[in-house]
Amino acid sequence: MKYSKQIGVIASIGLIVACFFPWVYIESINTTITGINAQNTNFGRPGLISIIFALFSISLCAIQKIWSKRLNLFVSTFNFAWSIRNFLLITQCSMGECPVKKPAIYATLLFSLIILIMSMVPKMEIKN
Repeated sequence: MKYSKQIGVIASIGLIVACFFPWVYIESINTTITGINAQNTNFGRPGLISIIFALFSISLCAIQKIWSKRLNLFVSTFNFAWSIRNFLLITQCSMGECPVKKPAIYATLLFSLIILIMSMVPKMEIKN
């Protein structure tokens, strides 16, 4: 694709921004969980690894070598798997109470998927 690098970088920046917005709201403990701040829970910082891999993906997009494109595919696949893990873990119901899902948790899944798709179709000049 002609604009796969630019779309991948924009999606990576979108993923980083989505990690700072509220993901879920848990009514029983009156807590809003973001990707960076999961106070009053044992979730830690679930969005931190997504941010690290998004930054790594941005840097790999800038390198015009075949090994960087292959490594970017691995990194973006791991990032997508981590986003699925966060979605399943953080939005699960426990003890009869389901947290209220916010749009940013869906945005992390969407941006991770876009990054994965753009890493599969890099624009690469092939020399004869």
